[in-house]
This record gives sequence, C-alpha cells and structure tokens, in this order.
Amino acid sequence: MAAMVGLFWVTPDAVYVGSPPNAIGTCVRLTSYGLEAADPDTPLSWTWAELRSAVVEDVPGHHPVGRAAKLLGAMFSAAIGGEFAGEGPPEMRLRLETDEGTREVTVHAAAAGGYLTEEVRLSQDLLDRFVAGTADPRAVEEWGREHAAEGTPEPRVRETLLRTWAQP
Repeated sequence: MAAMVGLFWVTPDAVYVGSPPNAIGTCVRLTSYGLEAADPDTPLSWTWAELRSAVVEDVPGHHPVGRAAKLLGAMFSAAIGGEFAGEGPPEMRLRLETDEGTREVTVHAAAAGGYLTEEVRLSQDLLDRFVAGTADPRAVEEWGREHAAEGTPEPRVRETLLRTWAQP
C-alpha cells in the first residue's frame, strides 16, 4: 500500500515525485542523497548538492467536474471494452537546474483528479528545502515506513505533514 502526500507518492520503501514506476519503469525517486530519474534509456541521478533547483511544472489542478467526466468516460470505455481515449496519467515536468545547465524529466501525475493548490505549493517548498539542505528527505522516508500502508491521509493532514517535513 502507499500514500499520496502533495506531489509525492510514498511507499514503505521509497518516495517518488508524482507516480511510482510505471510499466516500463519510468519514475523519479527521492532519496536522502538526491534524485534518481529512472528511465530505461538513460537513468540519471543528482545529489542534492549538485542541484540548484528542482521545480515541478505543468501540475494538473484539482477540478471536481473534470474528475467526474474522466470517471464517466472510463466507465463508458470499460463497458465497451476500450481504453478511455488512450490517455494515461497526465504528464508533469521536473525541471532540474545544475551548474552544467537545465534538464527536464517527465513525471506522471499520481492524482487522477489533479492536485490541490496548497499541497502543490507546500510540495514545491519542500523540494526547495531539500535542494537547499534545510530539510531532510529521510523524514518522508521514515513516515512512509510507519504510515504509508494506511493509505492517503485527509487533505489537512497532508498539508500538516508537508509543513512538518519542511522544517529544519
């Protein structure tokens, strides 16, 4: 089991930006050392010290009407035996800046109905603090080992967790 907290997918074993590894293994994993972009063609990694910034862009917002339409479309497609417009999860971009330049990595959204604005802001703040060295990803990893199996907490709890993890 796993839990979604802001832009992070937290399992007892790992923390991801966006969704966990997809069918071909693509994902971005956070560790206490840095970021690992798993891609079958070119796996990449950066230490937190190598990064100047890590910004998640093109984050789908939470729209209850859009979620209902997607659910209805998915139900209709299932009834006729097809896939809903061939769509997978929405793609986001993780823009990483280092001394050598900028690199963009595709990250898939884990939230089918989009992300809440405050959680996106708090998640980005947490990523900024990881890069700056003023927050430690091990706090998220530890929470995952102890609580991810319980599933995704309520929105206020998620916001509190993100604020707590961002503290030095």
